[in-house]
Amino acid sequence: MLEEIGKSAITSIGFFWKAGWAFVLGYLISSIIQAFVPKEKMVHYMGMANMKSVGISTFFGAISSSCSFAALAAGKSLFKKGASFIPTLAFLFASTNLVIELGILIYIFLGWQFVIAELIGGFVLILVTWGLVKLTYPRKLVEEARERVNEDHMEESFDWKKKIRTKEGWLQVGHEFVMNWQMVWKEIVIGFTIAGMMATFVSDDTWKMFFLVDQSSSFIQILENAVIGPIVAMLTFIGSMGNIPIATILASSGVAFAGIMAFIYSDLVVPPIIAVHKKYYGMKTALYIAGVFYLSIVLTSLGMHYVFTGLGIVPDSAKQIMSESPFQLDYTFWLNVVFLFVAVFAIYLNQLFKKRSHHHMMMEGDSKFKTIVTYLCIGYLVVGLIVNWI
Repeated sequence: MLEEIGKSAITSIGFFWKAGWAFVLGYLISSIIQAFVPKEKMVHYMGMANMKSVGISTFFGAISSSCSFAALAAGKSLFKKGASFIPTLAFLFASTNLVIELGILIYIFLGWQFVIAELIGGFVLILVTWGLVKLTYPRKLVEEARERVNEDHMEESFDWKKKIRTKEGWLQVGHEFVMNWQMVWKEIVIGFTIAGMMATFVSDDTWKMFFLVDQSSSFIQILENAVIGPIVAMLTFIGSMGNIPIATILASSGVAFAGIMAFIYSDLVVPPIIAVHKKYYGMKTALYIAGVFYLSIVLTSLGMHYVFTGLGIVPDSAKQIMSESPFQLDYTFWLNVVFLFVAVFAIYLNQLFKKRSHHHMMMEGDSKFKTIVTYLCIGYLVVGLIVNWI
């Protein structure tokens, strides 16, 4: 058992080692965009449930933070300021499925086919959600939700061309970078630890039985995978950035493309997200949003599966990252070294920013339970490293 714990700990750390530079690069780009794109102007283009509003909401979501809880807070502010219900939902999907850092991570762990499916699927998710909401528009629930949300402070509009030439603007980049990490580091620790444990302790046969892998690739099996994928994601309680290494394990076990994509799409239907929606908009609206999202995920993942099958580009399995030793003197090592210095410099900029500002952000969804689980995972990894060292 101790040997298995040590093996799983090394696997978890190896997963993170392969992705470390990608996290820094992705969040650096995201931080630059967040610092220099004025969010106040977004609301002016999100007041109608038409193609223009949904398109702009999708664009602003894609250039925002990938943290699900940050996306929820921003979505609530936009909704309160006057954004229509459908563009708000489009913003949420885009900010968790179309962001740069997620695409980089998926490419490292799963390959280019999954990146393409994530990008195209992100747009399809939004269109399917739009259609479902149009068909079932809960006018009373939306009105009640708008009454429940409280007025939030939103930054004043600014001229990005002037701000990008100022020292304060670049200090804010460092601040946004640190804030992004503060919002996701617990999910990353939990996700990568669970991934290492699953890779070590859960056999391929278990996943094959759960996802009917050994049965013929019929519509029933593909549908079951698409339906079960989000449920497995709900059980992890973590967002997409932490779920990608787990998706790699599912892919290497032979889970259908539809099931893997459904799993990746599902960070907006995990229980902590539903709990925040309940706090913002009320239980009925939260359940309605979760139901619409779940159905959209199932339909979209099925569509992606059969389109990719028709094109002949469904990958046979995950990339060989599952069997490779991550600790090699290769491009990953040098990229990690370079971006470690980038991260340190960004932290230094954040320290300068804090000396000039008293900005503080409350983090939704960051429960005591999540904190306890995070530190239990850290303790588990430490024990595993000690076992390996001994």
